[in-house]
Amino acid sequence: VQLQASGGGLVEAGGSLRVSCASSGRTFKKYGMAWFRQAPGKEREFVAGIRWSRIAPFYAEFVRGRFTISRDNADSTVALQMNSLKPEDTAVYYCAADARGRGVAYYTRGSGYDYWGQGTQVTVSS
Repeated sequence: VQLQASGGGLVEAGGSLRVSCASSGRTFKKYGMAWFRQAPGKEREFVAGIRWSRIAPFYAEFVRGRFTISRDNADSTVALQMNSLKPEDTAVYYCAADARGRGVAYYTRGSGYDYWGQGTQVTVSS
């Protein structure tokens, strides 16, 4: 499975960006998908996740209400719409896929995902 992220860029604080991730997996609709990010000098952190089941999307507290994750199973893509961006949102954003259907304890952990995209840079200027 290959994941290809796109859509990052430079935006002013308060602006919006949309990043997307395309999967080559043949059973994409069964994957749990998520976005993580890593800022310079910081550890990777969970941002948002969406499962294949009817479980509602879930978010890190620091993006709740500003970011929206969505998936299109027909196109095998997952997107992250980011609004009201802040300088502290500056990071490389990575999409990730859980192909094993792990339990809820793994939803926000990097170890809960099997495949990772190459990352896309998001820079928010103040």
